[in-house]
Amino acid sequence: MTLSITPPMSALRAQQIAQTLDLRALPPDFLNNPYGVYAALREAEPFKRMPDGAYFLTRHADLVAVYRDAKVFSSDKQVEFGPKYNHAPFNQPPFAPPGGVAPLFEHHTHSLVFNDPPLHTRVRRLIMGALTRRAIEAMEPGLVELVDSLLDKIEAQGGGDLIEDFASAIPVEIIGNLLDVPHADREPLRGWSLAILGALEPTLTPEQEALGNRSVNEFLAYLRALVAQRRQHPGDPEHDVLTRLIQGEEGGDALSEVELLQNCVFLLNAGHETTTNLIGNALISLQEWPAQRDQLKADLLAAASNEERDQALNLAVDEFLRFESSNQLSNRRALQATQVNGVDLPAGALITLCIGAANRDPAVYDQPEQLDLRRTGNKHLAFGFGVHQCAGLSLARLEGRIAIGRFLQRFPDYQLTQAPVRGGRARFRGFLSAVFRTA
Repeated sequence: MTLSITPPMSALRAQQIAQTLDLRALPPDFLNNPYGVYAALREAEPFKRMPDGAYFLTRHADLVAVYRDAKVFSSDKQVEFGPKYNHAPFNQPPFAPPGGVAPLFEHHTHSLVFNDPPLHTRVRRLIMGALTRRAIEAMEPGLVELVDSLLDKIEAQGGGDLIEDFASAIPVEIIGNLLDVPHADREPLRGWSLAILGALEPTLTPEQEALGNRSVNEFLAYLRALVAQRRQHPGDPEHDVLTRLIQGEEGGDALSEVELLQNCVFLLNAGHETTTNLIGNALISLQEWPAQRDQLKADLLAAASNEERDQALNLAVDEFLRFESSNQLSNRRALQATQVNGVDLPAGALITLCIGAANRDPAVYDQPEQLDLRRTGNKHLAFGFGVHQCAGLSLARLEGRIAIGRFLQRFPDYQLTQAPVRGGRARFRGFLSAVFRTA
């Protein structure tokens, strides 16, 4: 049975959407398959001026130039997120205390990814201290055990849902372990994460915004109790990120309570949604590209050592990240008038960096619209670039390699039994559900 997973878009339709592109009013066919629109923009309007005045960039070289210049292009979102989040009724009781700010605004303007130095530098350094190469290698046996236990359950029932039963269960456990969240407390974590990150989409319904604000408040209430407990009984700062964040750097400034709590929320969100999408997108892409699936299976069988097997999987993971980037959009604000590759940008310009478009730029990739799991020299931007490159990229690659490799080893002939359900979002590209059988 052939399932329609990513329906093609005609060149004419892609050009129509590109000419009138508005992130606040995206048609369903764009959300299903935006890549034709991205190609049209790269060719005709690589610095697309949007209806709200922002610039939409689609060429790989232009994104790299912006990422490189962190002094001119700010990640701080105070200006951009104020009108979006900090308004009635969400900056008032019961969502916020009197005189306070909306929970979503407070969270997203304090998280690592939406800040510049010095906060960004302090928090990133603390997190990276617990994500050393040695620390990540030490996680592998536990990750293998987790993945195998999920696969055992799937095998016992002859199938399941690639997202609910597998992809989403892995990063929640890994980040839960990094923060040492008790297993009994982990059930609400995914729901909170989906609601908070979903609020980053270009448009929100009042119901989505209310859910996002409630989720921030519920998550913070839980974290306050967890932090109080960890202050009394610290963990090993070499492995427990929460303990590291609480203790801070020796001789350095400690994080404020708001910085501490909001970056714990960020850690779960950053580690959960993107890795879920990486694993889910990969296993569903293999259904769309059966020749690539057969080739990867053959490469894994032919591997003469664990190193050769890991090398094949590492190439595949980077290609999945390029081909279907978990995070499709990023944003910056120009602090002064400047130029990017000869194009003038005014001071205050809001810029959307289209990672999904840059990762299929034919100026960088041979046959970019083709999934090629043996692709080498893969300069994808799925993890960003420069000082804001994802702090957890090595952990995400490990999770992808173990999850995809062991899934294929156990269920080499798995098949989707119905069309998967996409998340329907522009920024985070993934699936909500994908029902399959093991053979």
